[in-house]
Amino acid sequence: MECQDQIGYLSPKCKKRIRFCYFFINKLVYGSMDWYNFPEIAQVLGLFSWYNYSTNRTKKLNHPGESPWEVSVEELVSSKNQSYIIYLLLFVAIISMLVYNFSSQSTSQDVLSINQVAEEIQKGTVSKIVEDDSYLVLTFKDGSQKRSSKDPTSTLVEQLLQLGVTTEQLNSKAITIEIKLPSAWMGILSALGYILPFLLLGGAFYFIFRQAQGSNSAALSFGKSRAKVFSGNQPTVTFEDVAGEDEAKNELMEVVEFLREPQKFIALGARIPKGVLLVGAPGTGKTLMAKAVSGEAGVPFFSLSGSEFVEMFVGVGASRVRDLFDQAKRQSPCIVFIDEIDAVGRHRGAGLGGSHDEREQTLNQLLVEMDGFDTDTNVILIAATNRPDILDPALLRPGRFDRRVVLDRPDVKGREAILKVHVKGKPLEKEVDLSILARGTPGFVGADLENLVNEAAILAARRNKKMIGQDEFQEAIERVIVGPERKSRLMSQEEKKIIAFHEAGHAVIFHVIPEHDPVQKVTIVPRGVAGGMTLALPEEERNLMSKKKLFASMVGLMGGRVAEEIVFNDFTSGASDDLERATKIARTMVTRLGMSAELGPMVYGQKEELIFLGREISEQRDYSESVAEKIDVEVHGYVNRAYEEAKRILTEYRQQLDLIANRLLEVETINRAEFEELFPTPFPKLSGTPTLNSVPA
Repeated sequence: MECQDQIGYLSPKCKKRIRFCYFFINKLVYGSMDWYNFPEIAQVLGLFSWYNYSTNRTKKLNHPGESPWEVSVEELVSSKNQSYIIYLLLFVAIISMLVYNFSSQSTSQDVLSINQVAEEIQKGTVSKIVEDDSYLVLTFKDGSQKRSSKDPTSTLVEQLLQLGVTTEQLNSKAITIEIKLPSAWMGILSALGYILPFLLLGGAFYFIFRQAQGSNSAALSFGKSRAKVFSGNQPTVTFEDVAGEDEAKNELMEVVEFLREPQKFIALGARIPKGVLLVGAPGTGKTLMAKAVSGEAGVPFFSLSGSEFVEMFVGVGASRVRDLFDQAKRQSPCIVFIDEIDAVGRHRGAGLGGSHDEREQTLNQLLVEMDGFDTDTNVILIAATNRPDILDPALLRPGRFDRRVVLDRPDVKGREAILKVHVKGKPLEKEVDLSILARGTPGFVGADLENLVNEAAILAARRNKKMIGQDEFQEAIERVIVGPERKSRLMSQEEKKIIAFHEAGHAVIFHVIPEHDPVQKVTIVPRGVAGGMTLALPEEERNLMSKKKLFASMVGLMGGRVAEEIVFNDFTSGASDDLERATKIARTMVTRLGMSAELGPMVYGQKEELIFLGREISEQRDYSESVAEKIDVEVHGYVNRAYEEAKRILTEYRQQLDLIANRLLEVETINRAEFEELFPTPFPKLSGTPTLNSVPA
């Protein structure tokens, strides 16, 4: 009960282990070993997992006739115990207790006192005595042996004579007395007995002081730079691995050439660029371009993120900047690459109440290192960001970032070149045409195209194919744009019919309007959150958007809603995203592009937006309420005209609308060739770019 009170606050698992320890020691010391309790014994020794054996093996081991050694090796090593040291100490303690216990039990029965030794000699039963220091080993005439000990202050013969043993009984004929010389190891062991405690104590103090010193050094290294250093001897990325950005590569090639042959530029009085700022949308290859520069130049490359400078402790960021440039100067010429520099290079003074003092100190130190008094260095700083609009002007001036290299979204030729890079080493079928894939992926960046190739390879592996085909690439494009197919989604026949006419309405209008992009695919198979999809892709690259092209997009977006109203005399919530996109296009035409006859060629409202991220942060109204009312009227007029035009087209081509919708209900997916076979093109397609008016005579 007392033991239970003492361990009552422990966890059940800990209680089990304590009871098993107690049981194990008692079994070994006082009783026989019960091998059917091997899992509990093993748990005490820390060799196996209590969970595995208590749940999976206990019942099996309790059956008579089954040995615990039938457990497989995989089961024995399946669980790793995190307290090996404690269990090892426990194991050593148990073994020591056992050895001491067995030795004490055996010696207690065979040990004689010195008086008993004298009596046995007087009886004449002892034939030989071996004296080893103070210990005696007696060999009797019947061959048995017993042990004894003597007083270390006098000899054995003196003590025996004092106890009444005569000299005749001790002569060589009656008994043999052998005295062993002390071993040299005994002196060493006795010396170790005195020295070892001091050594252990010294080792403990050394370990403690070393830990304290390590923590102090870690605290002192808190302000050290955490940049990763790559040597330029074995480049992993070169300009051959970067495609679609020829102009950017040409700009950076000069930096590489300067690092390789600086004397050619110095002879003409040219200086090395201090910094190069890589600007572009996410996924355009800014980090990859920096790695390629390092690989081509063959110089050390320091890489880190801008967020690694920012800490909650004052002065840490500035200290890391100093340490970074100190390391770079020791290995110059070299390249320092800071990814996402906007984390530390934001415009100073943006915070209120000094909340940005630490970041501003880091920025100030970076400005000094880039263009301070010590400018005679061959360290080039390359930074990447997709937020150049928020960087501090002092950071962007010449002398710090001398060049700004823009990595834009690649055109069709660039996308084809990027696809060629990513398909290297992948088995492709002969009919795979990368130019078709490049034309079908407008707006894709390098990261999107890499993901596209990877998705195509995964699809081919799922279909147990040895090579990647064109179908896998087309499917991968749709997966990247919209998402994977959801054929398992339950849908009633009524909803399926509504979606079929909805998508058919989009497809018919896309096909009829000359300024709209041609239809590539129509499907009613759910993808992502969409119930169906009508995919229309441009035939050529387009950088300018005309008013007719934008209005054609609005009319096409209204096709689904109008088709539902014409066919079912009602409409659903399926067109919510189409209406939102159409309204946004109309408002952009009125307020940003000056395409309103009523309001004229003016921009209304000052917007703060992320340039390369395509997201608006806020808008400041710089117009009156009366102008705002006119804007609403113009936007409403654009949307209504698009709706009426869509209604006119679908009413005129109602027969083709029904034909395509019924075909979708049969096969679920229609590609471009089948679509144009069902509905020949009524008007030739236009590029959407304004044509040149004839000059009057």
